[in-house]
Amino acid sequence: MFAKTVLDNGIRIVSHEMPEHRSVSLGIWVESGSRHESDAQNGLSHFIEHLLFKGTERRSAAQIAEEMDAVGGVINAFTSKEHTCYYAKVLDENLPLAIDLLTDIFLHSMFDAEEIERERSVILQEISQSEDTPDDYVHDLFSLDFFKDHPIARPICGREKTVTSFQREDILSFFKSRYRPRRVIVSAAGNFRHDALVHEIGARLGSVKDAFDGQRTASLEGESVPEMGSGVFPHKKALEQVHLCLGVAGIHQSDPKRYVAYVLNTLLGGGMSSRLFQEIREKRGKAYSVYSFSTSYKDVGYLGVYAGTSLESTEEVVDLVAKELQKLAAGDVTDEELRRTQGQLVGSMMLGLESTDSWMSHIARNEIYFGKTVTTEEICQRIRAVSRDDVVQLGNELFRADAMTLTLLGDFSEKFQLKNLSMDN
Repeated sequence: MFAKTVLDNGIRIVSHEMPEHRSVSLGIWVESGSRHESDAQNGLSHFIEHLLFKGTERRSAAQIAEEMDAVGGVINAFTSKEHTCYYAKVLDENLPLAIDLLTDIFLHSMFDAEEIERERSVILQEISQSEDTPDDYVHDLFSLDFFKDHPIARPICGREKTVTSFQREDILSFFKSRYRPRRVIVSAAGNFRHDALVHEIGARLGSVKDAFDGQRTASLEGESVPEMGSGVFPHKKALEQVHLCLGVAGIHQSDPKRYVAYVLNTLLGGGMSSRLFQEIREKRGKAYSVYSFSTSYKDVGYLGVYAGTSLESTEEVVDLVAKELQKLAAGDVTDEELRRTQGQLVGSMMLGLESTDSWMSHIARNEIYFGKTVTTEEICQRIRAVSRDDVVQLGNELFRADAMTLTLLGDFSEKFQLKNLSMDN
């Protein structure tokens, strides 16, 4: 059973009662992420996410961890481009503790100066670790190349220069301006009653005021629709392999064609039976890891392909990827392939929603992007309704040689970059 209640101050509470489960997952979501930062603020949303676990007026950082560990629960958080989430998963009998812990860190974090300096060091190590993980780092580089100078392009963790510059007053000012009631969603899934949850959340968060009440409609940094680039962007780094992302403009979160995009992405590179995996890894042995990915935001998205290959095989792999895109756009899709892909999508989605934490995220994202619950029945029906012509038409719209962005990370020579790599086929 799904339910939604809006408190007087604008905080939304969405829930999915699942009485057959023994767990409850609870999340506090804020509609503010790294795309809502200026260049100088890049990384502040992520920094704040870390700091909220570093002590409140009632609890030290160690006590927060100890109280959750004592009941076998999980408490954590993540920052994305468009939102930040603080969540906990506990047995149903321990839901009061989860509510108390999450609302405590959300309302009463101290932002202690010494903790800020310690966490600054941790985040700088996190940035270094990301840059030392090339199959992740190339995605950050691709985003920068693809979205040009728009805030959505920048890395969620920030950059060494920005993270080093943040002062306590910068953090507090950003927190106060972004963590406002009308941008907050409380999402829960599991064995509980919605009315009881609303009562408990309302008692803790219902009196929170908007410090910027007169600016509720003011737009955030990064709200403009980003422009998307194209071209070849080599990034030199001493590595054994070349890591590459080849991408095109895709589908935004609420686009009616999103179900077609799900099928197209899965068919192209969404599993071991996908075209890219079979052609590039299984038949030719040119890559250990190759897959496609679809990333969607509220107003824009992209569909891309990742591969890690040898320096000598880079040009061939790019050519093979481009040929698979061309084949799809030309209508080379069988009915059997389409049915298999639809079954894969429906099955993986339903299996992924067997836990309360996945449902908690699912209903929160539905509220953020659609303002309502989208049922699994509707999603399955829409996926099954995608036709071969739908897939081919979308492939034709997206896979244009003049609109592709190719990001490369590896130890290649200047001559190799400029002479041998081309988007033309």
